[in-house]
Formats: sequence, structure tokens, C-alpha cells
Amino acid sequence: AAIRYALARIARLRPWLDHGVLEIDNNAAERAMRAIALGRKNYLFIGSEAGGRAAAIAYTLIETAKLNGVDPTAWLADTLARIPDCKINRIGDLLPWNYAR
Repeated sequence: AAIRYALARIARLRPWLDHGVLEIDNNAAERAMRAIALGRKNYLFIGSEAGGRAAAIAYTLIETAKLNGVDPTAWLADTLARIPDCKINRIGDLLPWNYAR
């Protein structure tokens, strides 16, 4: 029964088997979202829809920094200091995966 189950799902499993860098589950993403899920009742009182969007953007950037092995506090401080002198067409250089540690 277990072998039949696996063979019936082999097409969905094939990308994971072919590429060793892919995760077989989404545990890392779920762990990253845990703090947000634990505090979701508090976020009902975030103030406004715009405040909720701003919080979502901030959480996304902080978690992206963590996933890229970058200290979020250091990255954010450096990015906020560099924004005034950054040209709009070079804004991608400030993203966490381009951060020079």
C-alpha cells in the first residue's frame, strides 16, 4: 500500500528528487510565520488597512533578511541610512540578498 501510494505521487515528487536543494516540506516557512500567527489577535488592532500593509511589508523584509542569513537589525539600519542617496533604479541593491556583510 505504501509503495502504491508513493508511485501514484511520483510525478509530484520528481522535482524534489531531481534537485537536491529543494525542501520536501515547508517547515522553514511555517516556522518563520509562527511569531506572526501567535500575535494575529493583536494585529486586529493595527490601526488601519494601510498600517496592516506596512506591517506586512516590514515582516516580509525582516523574514527575507533572516532567510538570506542577514542580521535584520544591521541590514535595516544600513538600508535606512543608504536610502536617501540611492538612485531609484538601484533600489534592488538594498534588498537583503544583495546586502554586503
